[in-house]
Amino acid sequence: MEVRVYLPTPLRQYAEGREYVVVSASTVGEALQRLVERFSGLRRHLYSDSGQLRSFVNVFVNEEDIRHLNGEDTPLKEGDTIYIIPAIAGGEGHA
Repeated sequence: MEVRVYLPTPLRQYAEGREYVVVSASTVGEALQRLVERFSGLRRHLYSDSGQLRSFVNVFVNEEDIRHLNGEDTPLKEGDTIYIIPAIAGGEGHA
């Protein structure tokens, strides 16, 4: 099944500047593996040295967080969209 994987702006430099990449995959994990096989520079931003998806990397299929589905085993269907959204922290509190 072909799905689109949308990349956040900071990661596009590791994927030839692309906003999204089309991959063929039946699960989220497979789609992400195809993505990093094609653009190896993305691997260190998405996965830890032990091969686990980094905790600050949020992945959604359509509008559902995969943490509330089956994680990387979440099945995909033709035309699904995967969004990679890095967690953002910081800012300044006001007293």
